[in-house]
Amino acid sequence: MFHPQKFPARSRGTAAGLLLLAASLLGLRPSAFAAPAPAALDLSGASLVLAPGMTGPEKKAAQMLVEEVEKRSQVRWPLVDRPSAAGGPVVVLGQRAALLQAFPDLAVKLPGGPNDAKPEGYHLVSLAPGEVIVAGNDARGVLYGAGRLLRLMDYAGESAPDHLGKVTLTAGLDIATAPAYALRGHQLGYRPKTNAYDGWTAAMWEQYIRDLVIFGANAIEGIPPRSDDMADSPHFTLPPMQMLIEQSRIAQEYGIEFWVWYPAMDRDYGDPATVAAALKEWAGVLKQLPKLDALFVPGGDPGHTSPKNLFPFLEKQAAQLRELHPGAKLWMSPQGFDQAWMDDFYRILRTEPTWLEGIVFGPQQRESLDVLRVKVPRRYKMRFYPDITHSLESQYPVPDWDYAFPVTENREVTNPRPVDEAAIFHRYQHLAEYGFLTYSEGCNDDVNKFVWSGLGWDPHEDVLDILRDYSHYFIGGGALGEGFAQGLMALERNWRGPLLTNEGVYTTLAQFQDLERTVGPSVLENWRFQAALYRAYYDATDRARLIAETEQEAKAMDELRRAGVSGSLAAMAAAEKALAPPEVMPAAQWRARVFELAEGLFQSIHAQLSVARYKGEAIGRGANLDLIDTPLNNAQWLNEQFAAIRALPSEAERLRRIGTILNWTDPGPGGFYDNLGDPANHPHLIPGKSYAEDPAFLQTPFIGVGGGPRAEGQMIREIPRARPQAAQGGSERRAAFAPQPVRRISSSRFAQTLHEQPLEMLYRGLDPTAHYRLRVVYGSGSNNVLIRLVANGSYEIQPLERKILQPDPLEFDLPPSLTAGGELRLTWTGAPGLGGDGRGVQVAEVWLAPVLPVVEPPRRNRRE
Repeated sequence: MFHPQKFPARSRGTAAGLLLLAASLLGLRPSAFAAPAPAALDLSGASLVLAPGMTGPEKKAAQMLVEEVEKRSQVRWPLVDRPSAAGGPVVVLGQRAALLQAFPDLAVKLPGGPNDAKPEGYHLVSLAPGEVIVAGNDARGVLYGAGRLLRLMDYAGESAPDHLGKVTLTAGLDIATAPAYALRGHQLGYRPKTNAYDGWTAAMWEQYIRDLVIFGANAIEGIPPRSDDMADSPHFTLPPMQMLIEQSRIAQEYGIEFWVWYPAMDRDYGDPATVAAALKEWAGVLKQLPKLDALFVPGGDPGHTSPKNLFPFLEKQAAQLRELHPGAKLWMSPQGFDQAWMDDFYRILRTEPTWLEGIVFGPQQRESLDVLRVKVPRRYKMRFYPDITHSLESQYPVPDWDYAFPVTENREVTNPRPVDEAAIFHRYQHLAEYGFLTYSEGCNDDVNKFVWSGLGWDPHEDVLDILRDYSHYFIGGGALGEGFAQGLMALERNWRGPLLTNEGVYTTLAQFQDLERTVGPSVLENWRFQAALYRAYYDATDRARLIAETEQEAKAMDELRRAGVSGSLAAMAAAEKALAPPEVMPAAQWRARVFELAEGLFQSIHAQLSVARYKGEAIGRGANLDLIDTPLNNAQWLNEQFAAIRALPSEAERLRRIGTILNWTDPGPGGFYDNLGDPANHPHLIPGKSYAEDPAFLQTPFIGVGGGPRAEGQMIREIPRARPQAAQGGSERRAAFAPQPVRRISSSRFAQTLHEQPLEMLYRGLDPTAHYRLRVVYGSGSNNVLIRLVANGSYEIQPLERKILQPDPLEFDLPPSLTAGGELRLTWTGAPGLGGDGRGVQVAEVWLAPVLPVVEPPRRNRRE
């Protein structure tokens, strides 16, 4: 089947376009001048010819090619020494030099070009009547050429999408290419928190690694048995050490790089005894690996060791590493360092230790990659470590994410973000010239991995074409593949703007339902298809519930407005009835389908979308099925308020408290109200840079969520499953968390900034004669965070002190001199030099209103 996106620009002529333009100008149907469809080579009966003297990884490439063709078509290509004299379709595979030496006549068919000498590149040509040549520049080039061929072929006829036994390829292909970046990899951690990976067998790991290789990845990164996680999982198919060995073996067989992310988890690396024990422990792990190319030690996230102790420890580890795996390199990152430690880090780097290969830029780094690249000596390579897996509380959170999504789908939901990931790549990747190895904690980010692999090979490739390639290979060709690719784009659009008005969410579901009704069992059982369906149904369920619960709250507020007539107790009773969950949940069938798909994903890839049902590690670790009924209105907060109001001694007090609820967002005459967590309702917040300029929000306010309504039984962030063993040497995770008081939704979402970046608001057009009062509700982050508030650059409203977390607003009377000029600038800052995740300033709601004079009622004459 013809796939125009498969061809490089030089393979597409302009003749067809000119004919179509002429047809348009002449008023003719385009078909009158339509260019003939490219001829298709039938490779169903092809033989596979291999270059003599192939290395192990090249033979693995041939095995991969044969097995993947057979899976998709039930056609198994036989291996032969040379093309048959009788003719017939043939696929020739090997390194360019070996092929030309064994088959000199191929020289005419493989003209030289600028990409022929580049590492990992390949040249692929398809010639009528049935000859395909895949010539790699080196062993990895053979691997990636075979992968590209697999992606280009069709395994079904146009009239019978489910037809097996046929393999075709467009004739006339001439693709010579090589990757732009030397390192293109992904972290694959076999540990409890990775929401599916801990249930995978070695065979499942090989298939997934093969999938990544087919799309150009050349590195994977494993995790040692001891990290910031539980020591065991009820889903493990092998002990963690044994699976790490298996991952290393797989990388060796395919000839790709194998890295290990090894956090320094011990308490004090300034203690010689600790260092000696760590050297012994690490050696015990690393010496068992068949292959190791690099060791990456994060400075933090997790770990917390000052550079003055970390660098000497790493120098000893580097020496040990060279003995265990000659040629392996050591990398480190300054993640989590505060300003003082960053200063020490740069000071040590200026001495240029020779044992250090390079620096990694990852999450929780207080300085941008732009700054890091300038300050780090050029002798050190720079590797990017982008977080592609988390949707909030992360390096690259979803911008302006509607409140309904983070409190239900949460942090590790299936998250295809092709447009956002491309923006992150184009903003930063050129600064990490060596390449990237992404930060991932599960297959929820599967699509994002392939976007990064595609852009790492060709930074100019359009993300929709990458998705088409992905969908064509994993889901199916023709309209099915195109529909799935467009559906993945639509899932990202579901997360744009207010969910209440985003009708596209239902359109996205309808498109996936059309696919769901037409595909066969093999696609319905395909975990990538199931994961996309899960998101589409979950998104639509959220929107249906949000609409219904918003209407419920509106009815409840109407009942409260009648309190002056009906009485406070009757009004609250009527409001509670309006807020009560209905007997039949909104979108009950969609919600039921979400549960069915969760079961399907557990069966297909052991995805643990629930703590209770599937023994997921925690709600915050992908078990978002447990959050599907989280309230999306203020019912919980209102019911708590009603209970407190009923305890008041007088009707007047009860009515006054009801009035506070009704008028919560009303600043009064001449006043202003900003809900800083609502992108549509914070007109006075000073914005930062665009997402394309600052996707990490290092200089830009961004939206956070916490402390709002909770699903029944839900704790603050996550409910861990009961575990037989605690994490060894790491920060132990408690079995439960003390719940915070329920807040209003408007108080549960907030604007926040990182590190020293201020959060600022600007008011213009104020009454210069008025006396204003400021009211503030802070976000629900840690109570230990320090925060300072200054007006107009110099007047301190609130000194640097611990942030007060309370549901009621803090109040500050402002001196009239601050607003006498008609303007007011408010600036919040946190403590300077923060390390860790750098979060400090979190502001939820702000009221600025003139203080109205109290008017005494006129006194009556005593005689009256």
